[in-house]
Parts: sequence; structure tokens; C-alpha cells
Amino acid sequence: MEIALPVVVVLGVVVATSWVANRLSVSPPLLLVAVGVVSSYLPFVPDIELTPELVLIGLLPPLLYSAAIRTSLVDFRANRRPILLLSVGLVIFTALGVGLLVWWLLPVPFAVALALGAVVAPPDAVAGTAIARRVGLPRRMVTILEGESLVNDATAIVLLRSAIAATLGAVRCRRTSPSLCSAASASGCWRTPWSPR
Repeated sequence: MEIALPVVVVLGVVVATSWVANRLSVSPPLLLVAVGVVSSYLPFVPDIELTPELVLIGLLPPLLYSAAIRTSLVDFRANRRPILLLSVGLVIFTALGVGLLVWWLLPVPFAVALALGAVVAPPDAVAGTAIARRVGLPRRMVTILEGESLVNDATAIVLLRSAIAATLGAVRCRRTSPSLCSAASASGCWRTPWSPR
């Protein structure tokens, strides 16, 4: 009962905020962020602590599922090259860029800076899709953005795990490269010798 009441209240706020956003023609994810920021300053709202397991198992899969259910598999396969370049190449490039900048500006080890880069590198799956559809981008662009947002989290998670392991001194390039390749191949973007046919 302790968990049920806050969950029901949060769901009610999300539904009400989404309804208000649709009535005002505002993007629901943006209004939800604004409501979250405002509610964090209210004295009667309790502090909620999210564990990584809750986010990775309880919050991320429903968000990705809602974006995946609207994505056409035929269009996804037809655009797999740009999706792969964005979801793997751009995420790695962004994580390295942010990591190098943080490493240069702050007195932290490079592995810690790379971990921060991996956290901020993948764009949001739901907000990007909602905004792209509302603006009226061409269908191919929306498909590429949706496909990239579905796959980029796997790349970021592998980079984050590798950076955390490097911080602890237990990472080798031989171990990281296959997990990064298998994360990309699991998305269906490319085929590797060990991926199923």
C-alpha cells in the first residue's frame, strides 16, 4: 500500500498533464518535465529515490515499447544504414566529445568523464518522436529518428558499463568491442557472423 498510493498519484498527474498538454497544443513530454520541476520545489511532495534497476527495468522498456509499436519494421529495415550510423556512431562520437570536454575542464579521470558522456549522449526516444510527428517532418526522417531512438540506449548502456568498469580498472578492449557489436546487431541494423539469420 505504501508504494501503490504514490504510483496512482503519479499516474493521475501524468494523465492530467497529458490531457492539458493536448488541449493547449503543447508537447506532453515538455509539459511533464515542467510539472516535474515545479513539483520538486513543493514542500509536501516527498523525496523519491529512483534506483538504476527501477529505471532500466520499470521505466525504460515501456517508453521504448510505446515508440517501437509506432515504428514500421519495413521502413526501419530500409533505413538501417542511417539508423546504425546515428544510433551507434553518433552516440559514441557524442559520448567521447562530452567525455573529452569534461576531462579537460574538470579534474576527473577520463573513465569518469566518459561515463558522464555516455549518460547524456543518447537523445530521448519519446520526445523526439512526438515533436517530429507534430512538426510534420517527412516520413523517412521520422522513421530514422524513431529507429535511432530505439537503438541508441543499447550503445549508451554498453559505453556506460565499459566506463564504469574502466573506473574500477577491470575493462579490456577485447571484452567491450563484442558487447558493443552485439548490442548493435541485436537491433537488426547490421548482421555479424554470430548474429542469428
